[in-house]
Amino acid sequence: MTIDLTVPLEWKLATGDAAAMLEELQPNILKAHSRDHFSALFLRFSEPASAKTFLASLVPLMKSAKTHLTEVERFKTEGVKGSPYVGAGLTAAGYRFLEIQAPQDESFLLGMRSQETREKLSDPPRSTFDSGYHDEIHAVVIVGDAADAPMTARRNEVLALIPPTISVVAEETGLGRVNAQGEGIEHFGYVDGRSQPLFLVEDVRAEKAETDGITVWNPEAPLNQVLVADCAAPDPGVHFGSYFVFRKLEQNVRRFKQAEADLADTLGLSGEDRERAGAMIVGRFEDGTPVTAQREDGEESPVPNNFDYGSDATGSKCPFQAHIRKTNPRGSGGAEDPPQERLHLMVRRGVPYGERADDPNADLPPSARPSGGVGLLFMAFNAVLGNQFEFTQTVWANNASFPVPPDGFKPPGLDPVIGQGPRPESAYTREWAGTETTTADPIPQAVTLKGGDYFFMPSLAFLRQLG
Repeated sequence: MTIDLTVPLEWKLATGDAAAMLEELQPNILKAHSRDHFSALFLRFSEPASAKTFLASLVPLMKSAKTHLTEVERFKTEGVKGSPYVGAGLTAAGYRFLEIQAPQDESFLLGMRSQETREKLSDPPRSTFDSGYHDEIHAVVIVGDAADAPMTARRNEVLALIPPTISVVAEETGLGRVNAQGEGIEHFGYVDGRSQPLFLVEDVRAEKAETDGITVWNPEAPLNQVLVADCAAPDPGVHFGSYFVFRKLEQNVRRFKQAEADLADTLGLSGEDRERAGAMIVGRFEDGTPVTAQREDGEESPVPNNFDYGSDATGSKCPFQAHIRKTNPRGSGGAEDPPQERLHLMVRRGVPYGERADDPNADLPPSARPSGGVGLLFMAFNAVLGNQFEFTQTVWANNASFPVPPDGFKPPGLDPVIGQGPRPESAYTREWAGTETTTADPIPQAVTLKGGDYFFMPSLAFLRQLG
């Protein structure tokens, strides 16, 4: 029996090879694992044998995707909390150091630290990164849980296994944040991580049940959009992994909030309507309400995901350059047929980092906001780095001409949130669904890359055989 990677998986009914795959796959790939409390340890090896022994010794602390899914189901039905998540991945440099054949994705083999990749993504020089990312990284171990105590305990167990021949060159600590409705937010104050490709039939059914019975946007995706055969595992036919992107993105909240205020002034917005300036930058209001759906927030939970841009072909509600329209055009990009466009979507698993005294959603002046020290630990799983993460960053976010505007319309400009490169002016409508547009100064870059790398998160079977 072989696994059909061209469709989502109904995990509760999985048998044969599909069941074997779930037993050897790391969690957090097919379904998000709780990680409100999070640690990522970045490692460099100095001796291959002890590095292999260490990686194998992690397996008893790890759990499979099947165990994670079973824990989630038990929590729903019985309220029993699950165990912490431990994940492990290797860079291409790590594979080379261990003299093990690496997965053959071209972008993975080049690595994020290469000059070619840096120029492609318009990333800043590595010399501007935090110090732990200046030199070669071989591996990452990540630990996550809903609560601090079990996460910290499991992190300490991992640290106790690290031999003197392995250096921890950097550690990042994540801390989830929520708004008044309990939805996860990032440091600019906006609901984050809502719209994801779904690979499990059970999750697709649950999301469709939240709609009004008419499916405008179907989030389901095939397994081959995230799973990659683990070529160095005992049986690549049932042992799978995924390419993992990690990027530490520092957020200058003060600069971003000032940009929101400046745009509201430029457009002459007043009262509650001033919130629409930020919504046009992001594509959603802070509470997650899509600006293409209505002109003010709705305090909905769960945050709506069943929408597209079919009623907004001219960008009169949600500007073409809005962050979520740039990075998930929902069939409206104009450069590809919708099925091809969907193949660029990746699985995002980010978590905020950094402490701050102010409430991200409070009504405060920009001067009261942090200008550094906080941000997002961006994480994403991919089957093809060049066609997913790199495509999204270069062809969509950094491309001033995407989405393709109708004839006579000004090019959208860069993604105002994550776009990297020279920023041209952009046009915004003064009224929601109106026709009068105003050209505004570029939204200044308020997100800065401080470090990161590409990893492959292999199967548990691969790690186990290293011992």
